[in-house]
Amino acid sequence: MTQTLAQRLFLLCYSFDKGKFELADHNGRGAVLRAAALAELTLDGKLTTVSGKIVRSPGQPPSDPFLADVWNDVPPDKPRRWLPLVHHKAHTAQEPVRDQLAATGTITVRRHKRLGVLPVDRVTLDDTGPVVALRDELRDTVLSGADRAARLPLPDAVTAVFAAEVEMNSVFTRTERRAHKEAFTTLTARVDDALPGLRKALHDTYLSNQVTGGG
Repeated sequence: MTQTLAQRLFLLCYSFDKGKFELADHNGRGAVLRAAALAELTLDGKLTTVSGKIVRSPGQPPSDPFLADVWNDVPPDKPRRWLPLVHHKAHTAQEPVRDQLAATGTITVRRHKRLGVLPVDRVTLDDTGPVVALRDELRDTVLSGADRAARLPLPDAVTAVFAAEVEMNSVFTRTERRAHKEAFTTLTARVDDALPGLRKALHDTYLSNQVTGGG
């Protein structure tokens, strides 16, 4: 089964060091899933950029339910800016993507009570192999330098840039992002050229969440 960009980024939030999905990534996760869906829809021609804004292309919605929901949030006759499209419903973006992955057996969701009182969903990764392979391939390419990073397929470049933008340390640590600034600058330029304004909207939403403590 081919995974969407949103599903891949959800899985990349998994911390192999701790064997769980880090709560530290919670603030930016909903926003990055929305941004990933918008990126995929645009790269697939379902959305079109018009003078720095986005408009829904004619045709049928995508077959993937989460992508279809995001696609339907974009008016067909009124161009919208990226920021509200990323921010809008970001707080509800995780559950449908998580449920899709649970339905395919990629993850397992179990409910338990923290401190015996607060209900919490514990998400575990059933097969770590494909996620390890995806993470390691991204890391190997990006951390090998700007020349190799420049040859990443665009969906992979979007995945790497968005993971870095929301400080997803399960993929790239802060030290690595700083030490390999040239490679990340190369990738960022490619993503910004293909999806002008979307990365900045994700960045602004993530910073806003960090300040307010939202998720």
